[in-house]
Amino acid sequence: MAAPASVPTCLTLPKLRDLMRLRSIPQLVFCKVILVAGSVSAFSAEVPLHQQIDSLIGGGNQQFEKEAAPLADDATFLRRVRLDLTGTIPTVEEVQAFLADTTPEKRTLLVDRLLASPEHARRMQYVFDTMLMERRRDKHVPAAEWRNYLRKSFLENKPWDTLVQEMLTVDGTDEKTRPAAKFLLDRELKAEVVTRDLGRLFLGRDLECAQCHNHPNVNDYLQRHYHGLNAFLSRSYLFKDPKTKKMTIGEKAEGLVTFTSVFTNEEGKTAPRMLDLPEIPDPEKKKVLYKVKPAKNVRSVPVYSRRLQLADAMTNPANLAFQQNIVNRLWAMMMGRGFVEPLDMWHADNPPSHPKVLALLTKAFQEHDSDMRFLLRELALSKTYQRSSHVSADAEFPEEVNFGVGLLKPLSPEQLAWAMMQATGVTEKTLASVKAKQVKEDAKKGTKQADDPQWQEEKLHEALKGNVTSFVTTFGKVGAQSSRFDASANQALFLLNGPLVQSWLTPSGTNLTARLKKLKTAPEIAEALYLAVFSRLPEQTEIEQVAAYLKVSQDQPDQGLPQLVWAALSSDEFRFNH
Repeated sequence: MAAPASVPTCLTLPKLRDLMRLRSIPQLVFCKVILVAGSVSAFSAEVPLHQQIDSLIGGGNQQFEKEAAPLADDATFLRRVRLDLTGTIPTVEEVQAFLADTTPEKRTLLVDRLLASPEHARRMQYVFDTMLMERRRDKHVPAAEWRNYLRKSFLENKPWDTLVQEMLTVDGTDEKTRPAAKFLLDRELKAEVVTRDLGRLFLGRDLECAQCHNHPNVNDYLQRHYHGLNAFLSRSYLFKDPKTKKMTIGEKAEGLVTFTSVFTNEEGKTAPRMLDLPEIPDPEKKKVLYKVKPAKNVRSVPVYSRRLQLADAMTNPANLAFQQNIVNRLWAMMMGRGFVEPLDMWHADNPPSHPKVLALLTKAFQEHDSDMRFLLRELALSKTYQRSSHVSADAEFPEEVNFGVGLLKPLSPEQLAWAMMQATGVTEKTLASVKAKQVKEDAKKGTKQADDPQWQEEKLHEALKGNVTSFVTTFGKVGAQSSRFDASANQALFLLNGPLVQSWLTPSGTNLTARLKKLKTAPEIAEALYLAVFSRLPEQTEIEQVAAYLKVSQDQPDQGLPQLVWAALSSDEFRFNH
């Protein structure tokens, strides 16, 4: 099975699904692949949220269930939810055990187990680091400290509003809380950067084009919206501590925000505000304006801080856009697209596809104190999430926006790295090594510690983070993230000839190619390959394809199996969560 000579042109998602229906070992495929509150229908409090979601998704269309895809089989569901909630594919043993399990509630038990695992916290660390920092280069807060802060927050299941409160109130002076200041410090408090990102990432509205005038294309985005956000931070500035040489945040006690439209020359001014919510006026001036007065090499601290009003205003229940935005983003994470797309272009002319579902989820999210784990659980248990991405060749394919079919999601660089290491046996080998080392170094407590799931996850991540970084460097993109799949020649070459991936394919110890080499028959090899790479059993036609390939490659035994594994890892079925 030779490597592809060239990279195919763009394939649409439906075309990719057509390929996946064939379920053959394909060549390497690269392609380029908004909220108003709706009324919530009355449901009994005894009806689980995930069932309410499914009732509303159909929108009263009696044909919906007939047109929608059926539930995915157990193997597909296991792989999908493992990738979405823990960032990697299941082990062969997990697949075999799940397929053999006849417990009716096994999917619910699986979701609960994954959400409680340390791998889930790491997965959410990756997701929110990418969402909030967009792979920017470090400036003032090391990425490792920030990511550790995120991971610990998700281990604690910290509510979303609490997490945002911390990020927007810290000033960087306390070493214990400094990592949370990365959101503001690494943007250097530049008005045009911070204001835009506050709107995009926390409110779902990209207000950049409303800085100098009302948005020319979006009637909902006004100049006062942009400057109302900017007013929270307009008095703040970066201060370099003369002793530690570290940047922190200082603030002045005075300063107004005024603006002039470059189109109409109309002037305006605003106090801090969230979109169309009331302005937050400064208190009456007092004789003492500062706790720490401005001076040379002194970080000034006012008695009244506009910046400290930002977190309270952002997370205030009256600011519905804040809650709706995170619900939309978590839905997109699980389902493959948001109710509003793009995620940061929420306005009247780009409304949510399912306003009632969004309103239902937002209300439930608020009632559960912004518990992201709760929301992810309900999404994962819904039929909407569990639908197959496959339909019969003669079926009319449901529209993607209706969520009547499972949507393909390209693996993130982190997911791709961990999935490849899991499939090829790198993860298993590394974990065995770190556990053996711990037992050897600590005769009394080593075994107990080595069996602790959180210890295992942390040690495994530490040992393999360099590999993950290599994937992020090659496949990651700086800036706003997209659900589109854009690939480059460098990425193709990384998988085709890169020494890292090639080293995983060379038979060694108990890795996948070494295990395949010990098997005698084509059916055995096909089953072991498909369980390890695709998390499912092969179909008869796939067994026959493997047998045919082994026959033509028997003259090159040292290259045949590595190329077979490479082809599977490079396939569209592996590269997407489906």
